Amino acid sequence: MFIKRDHTKLICDVGEIIGLFHDAPSMEEFLQKITGMVTRHMECDVCSIYLYYADQHELVLKATKGLNTDSINKVKMKIGEGLTGMALKEKRAICEGQAKNNPNFRFFPGIGEEKYESFLAVPILRGSVEIGVMVIQSQKKDYFSSEDIQVFRAITTQLAATIETARLLITLNDKNEKKREPVPEDLKFIQGRCGSEGVAFATTMIVNESLTDIEQYVATGGKQYSEADLHRAIDDTERQLGELQVQLEKTLPDMTALIFTAQILMLKDIGFTDSIFSLIKAGANPPEAIVEVVNDYVTKFTRIEDSYLREKIYDVKDVGRRLLENLTGHAQAQHDYQDKIVIARELFPSDALKLFSQRIKGIILLSGGATSHVAILARSLNIPLVVTNEFALLSLGPKTDVLLDAYVGNIHINPEPLLKAKILQREELNRNIKNLKELIRDNPRTSDGVAVKFMANINLLGDLKAANEFKAEGVGLYRTEFPFMIRSNFPSEEEQYLIYRRLVEGMPGKEITLRTLDIGGDKVLSYSNYGKEENPFLGLRSIRLSLKHVDVFVAQLRAILRSGAGKRIRILFPMISSMDEFLQAKSIVQECIQQLKTEHKEMIENPPLGIMVELPSLVEIIDEIAQEADFFSIGTNDLIQYMLAVDRTNDRVASMYMPHHPSVLRALKKIVDAGLKYGKDVSICGDMANDPKYFSLLLGLGIRSFSMDARYLPRMHERLRKLSIRECEKLTQEVLSQSQISRITQLLENVRHPA
Repeated sequence: MFIKRDHTKLICDVGEIIGLFHDAPSMEEFLQKITGMVTRHMECDVCSIYLYYADQHELVLKATKGLNTDSINKVKMKIGEGLTGMALKEKRAICEGQAKNNPNFRFFPGIGEEKYESFLAVPILRGSVEIGVMVIQSQKKDYFSSEDIQVFRAITTQLAATIETARLLITLNDKNEKKREPVPEDLKFIQGRCGSEGVAFATTMIVNESLTDIEQYVATGGKQYSEADLHRAIDDTERQLGELQVQLEKTLPDMTALIFTAQILMLKDIGFTDSIFSLIKAGANPPEAIVEVVNDYVTKFTRIEDSYLREKIYDVKDVGRRLLENLTGHAQAQHDYQDKIVIARELFPSDALKLFSQRIKGIILLSGGATSHVAILARSLNIPLVVTNEFALLSLGPKTDVLLDAYVGNIHINPEPLLKAKILQREELNRNIKNLKELIRDNPRTSDGVAVKFMANINLLGDLKAANEFKAEGVGLYRTEFPFMIRSNFPSEEEQYLIYRRLVEGMPGKEITLRTLDIGGDKVLSYSNYGKEENPFLGLRSIRLSLKHVDVFVAQLRAILRSGAGKRIRILFPMISSMDEFLQAKSIVQECIQQLKTEHKEMIENPPLGIMVELPSLVEIIDEIAQEADFFSIGTNDLIQYMLAVDRTNDRVASMYMPHHPSVLRALKKIVDAGLKYGKDVSICGDMANDPKYFSLLLGLGIRSFSMDARYLPRMHERLRKLSIRECEKLTQEVLSQSQISRITQLLENVRHPA
């Protein structure tokens, strides 16, 4: 008989996991404490963690609550062996009400397992990478319900990155180093591309720079530190990291991926700390010992092929820097990111979050990596970001002053005082929120009384504050991919539900449009194992990925439907290229609705289903599509890119990315006309929506619903009330009659934009 258990507190309970770090004296003890936490929450008798070692194709018991602890490190099985090994081999949960009756059950004498009946094993995975298996057991028969399976999956997903890091820190080996390019003496100004608007003035700091400059820590005037000093430094570092994690959870509630987990685990790793203490016993001063061990670990991580795990280099260096500062009491500015402009070759979203928590002032990101997702995240965090391919910036000294004017993509190195003063004064005006709020009007209308709807694009739940302050009439686009991008595995249905529910509750009574997973192209999941593609923009991305991996799609749709119970939500499918794709996605939604009805779960039963119009293939069949879809949202970024065959992230062809190309404008006209003809709502949510240069043109095309990052709402409100639809339509009519880009450019330049 299944027993109803309350799982509410367990999902995303970061605070408790952080507590485990502080209480555990070692890595092994940390894993042991996880098993205790799980047995309490799941109200079961046993929880065991098995780690998988690929070189031996073997699962090893590393922690258990309920079984004989003498069996830790002794119980081993091959992948596919027993119910536990089978769960990992088949990458699925295995639940048995009477496990001993299953012919695949593997009995190990002496571990005390014979009295337990119910058995539930869930593989611990990062994408398709096998990390291990977590098993729970109960003396009662048929104890675990389908809801328990779902929640237990969520637990293993939450802990996957943590447990993987614990496993990784057990075995690592040797060293390697890079040289910098010299900085050109005349490097004073660089023109880059705007990733996130804003202005920052600060000294620079290179991310992923080795801890080679140890003199400031080691040259301590002959001062010798003791092992007791190092123990205190470790305790202080652990406390600081825990506080940063808690602070991040409060600031960004949807980013609960234990950002500082790897760093705290480093301090728990006996191999890491023992190496430092061994060097001290051999006569090394503790600061020297820390630097040597950190550099050794950096080399070990550098040699790992997996790019996600290789990024742990950042964590190792940061732990080393914190330990050295807490040991010596000397905060070395060169390795302190606070109030710095950070320069990096590439950043994962989790890196951006870590840097945000350390209060950086700006980011310069070098071309060559996946940048768009970090840029969108930077906008939500209000961090100015410029993208450039000037690699000489990696050689700037730590005390170099840089002025980042991310509104136009300019990087000024050691700027002249007058230039600096002018740009900073302009930014001060931009930051005056009170004045900005005065630009907002209820029921926004043109000068001749035509109503226009302004919605907000939401990337993180933290964006809701600005959206509400600037009176957005709803969410025109919620990018659901961000909870996917900052985790080490696909978020479970429960995790997604909690995030989506907070979203809809954050704008009560207003319409919320949730776009399904839009991954691929320039937005990549570090843990996905879908293979490298030569041209990811034309590959397995967005709806194609969702329709190919239906399990991921179904989990997301179920979470969205449940979050919409009693609310006004719409579901938006990205990158639809044909009627067939839309109908297939629509049918899966209907199947999810039927499933949830059968399970008697609250949900929204008939949400409007819309299409993100961003592929040229839809334009010629837009009338037929308009008869099937409930609404359109025009994604101009991709529509322009695909119509003009221009990679918008490629600096070499960036000038050819032209929203005012006649083919683009005529395609927009067709889309809007089809929506009007069949009475379907048409909104625009790409970058064109917040560009004042195109606002009159879009109004003239007939668009009456605009969705944009909330920061742009005040200026668009102000412009709207100074425009008349009659004048906008006149401009649009003239522009649509042109076939030359140069002529359209001239017409737009002649338009007087209201101040």
